[in-house]
Formats: sequence, structure tokens, C-alpha cells
Amino acid sequence: MTTGLLAADGIVMRFGGRTALREVSFAAEPGEIVAVIGPNGAGKTTLLSILAGLLPPTAGTVSHGVRDVGWVPQQAAVYRKLSVAENLRLFARLERVDDVEATVARMLEQTGLADRAGDELGALSGGNQQRVNIAVGLLSGPPVLLLDEPSSSLDPRQREVLWAFVSGLAREQRTTVVFTTHNVGEAERYADRVLVLADGELLFGGTPAQLADEVGESRDFEAAFVRFLRERGH
Repeated sequence: MTTGLLAADGIVMRFGGRTALREVSFAAEPGEIVAVIGPNGAGKTTLLSILAGLLPPTAGTVSHGVRDVGWVPQQAAVYRKLSVAENLRLFARLERVDDVEATVARMLEQTGLADRAGDELGALSGGNQQRVNIAVGLLSGPPVLLLDEPSSSLDPRQREVLWAFVSGLAREQRTTVVFTTHNVGEAERYADRVLVLADGELLFGGTPAQLADEVGESRDFEAAFVRFLRERGH
């Protein structure tokens, strides 16, 4: 059995006659950042949705409680016409946290947005909006954070700020982070480990350097990733 703070064992997901995930197993430890990469339609978002408890798998198990996980979808679920603090208060009440105001104050401090608490969310930069989106996923203090394409709409500077924040969560609070991305350079730079999915099958789980070594391409991780998929018929 696969063990870890977050563990998936033999996850299978079928939609009618289509199999989206095929016997996927992996584990992630406290403070570890894991990137899930692969072509379009590989099953990345489906896997995260199952880990978040949003979809029941056809077969297999996930070893955590729903409240142990913070879920941040690709499309922000926050309200642009409300202020930063109003968004956090709203979602803190929905999460039924014990002390709403203390939780909101903690998240404003943690995200570095205390000075923007009264600003309308829609007036913030894309990077700051995404930090609020992630803060919503962290309101209940979950030990696991799941991020679906967290930087897809951000420019390089905003991406840097976002990943400094996420890396700090892993390093300082030992939050386990699992994220999907099409930016394999981002996976190489920020992930401790990468999982390669293709056609619903987990083809690889290891460090970016190990993936590059496997195909003998150490200078360019994106080239190594493409070559790895090609050599396995994808």
C-alpha cells in the first residue's frame, strides 16, 4: 500500500466507456511540492478532483479526510466586486472556521495582502488575485494544498511572487503541495518531484533530474520531457 500524508492507491476513473485514469498510485510527504505534468487530456485535473474529494473514483482509495485538503481550481471561485477581506470572511463562514476574524487576519498576513484588505478584488493584479484564491483554499488550515494550473494566467513576475508564497507554505508550514501545470519549466524549478501522466497512466514519478537522466537529456528539461513521452509512444 502507498503511504504518506497524501496517498492515492490504484486510482481508476471511468466516464462511460472512456478510462481517464488507470491504476494511479503515489504518495506525498509533509512539505513536499509535487508537480503533475502531461499532455492535454492526460487526466491531470481529474486526478486532482479525486484527491480533493470532488469526484469519487471508479476504483482505488485516497488516504485523507476532505477537510485535510485545500482545493484551488484553475478558474478562481472568488468575487471580484467584493474586497479582499470580504471574500475571505465569506468563505471562512462557509468553511465554518472557529474564529472568522482571526482567520481572516491570519490569511491577510500570511499572503502579504494586509495592506490591500479593503481593496476590491477586481482591482488587484492577476498575481494578487491568485494569492487570494489560494488563501481561500487555506482558510481551514489544511495540511495538503491542491492547485490546478495555478499560474496559467500570470506573467513571469507574478508567477515568481506566487511561487515564493507557495514554496514558503511548504518550507515553513510543512504544507504538502500538489499542482498541475503545462509549464514544465515551472515544474522543474519549483517541484521536488514530478509525476508524468499520459492517457490516464502514471509513467514516471521522481525528481526532474531523474527524468532528464532517464532519457539522457540533462541540459533542457522540456526537451527531456518531450523525448520521454515520445519514447513511450505518447
